[in-house]
Amino acid sequence: MNHNRKLLCFLFLLFVVLSVKAQYKEYDWEERDGWMDVPEIFNLADIGEGSVVADIGCHEGYLTIHMSRKVGVKGKVYAVDVRKDRLEKLDEHLKSRKLNNVKTVLGDYDNPKLPTQQLDVVVIMDTYHEMDDYMVILEHVMKALKPNGRIVVIEKLKNHMRNKSRKEQTDAHTLSSKYVRKELKDAGFLITNEIKDFGNWENESAKKIWVLVGVKGSKS
Repeated sequence: MNHNRKLLCFLFLLFVVLSVKAQYKEYDWEERDGWMDVPEIFNLADIGEGSVVADIGCHEGYLTIHMSRKVGVKGKVYAVDVRKDRLEKLDEHLKSRKLNNVKTVLGDYDNPKLPTQQLDVVVIMDTYHEMDDYMVILEHVMKALKPNGRIVVIEKLKNHMRNKSRKEQTDAHTLSSKYVRKELKDAGFLITNEIKDFGNWENESAKKIWVLVGVKGSKS
């Protein structure tokens, strides 16, 4: 009985540690800058000073902070997450950095609650694979974007999950670009760029980062 209890405690602690790491808390951000090419993401997304952007699945704000500094005082960032505790932590980060151009948004699992036709770019990084109602969310994103606005989806594909079904991949917290490419097209986006090798997630060669960029048509 004692052995079983120790095993359960160990598994629980392991789960907690992995969960904390997966959320990329503030102390992970400097390390993450070493393997995540944020400037190139902004280049691909055409994010610059004055842009109005959204970070869906913002967690504690790694990308949000970068976005805030990039768009400047004339721009605006909507930081969306479904967990209030993450947004509260992000609000602390924003306050300590004196960044005033970010609005945190507590979204629903099927609705990021973004303003209509006000956004230049929506970025979904390492979050799309968690979305069960992805087509509904893409519909909301489409409505939130200005004409010719862009969606940027960034994910990782684990080598051992290549050629698996969509469900098998998402159960393993990964996703292939082939599924998302079709879903973006079905939602009405025009795919303008696809990068199948955007580096290695956490510098692990078995986790390849990919990027898809889609554009909303002027009549969408």
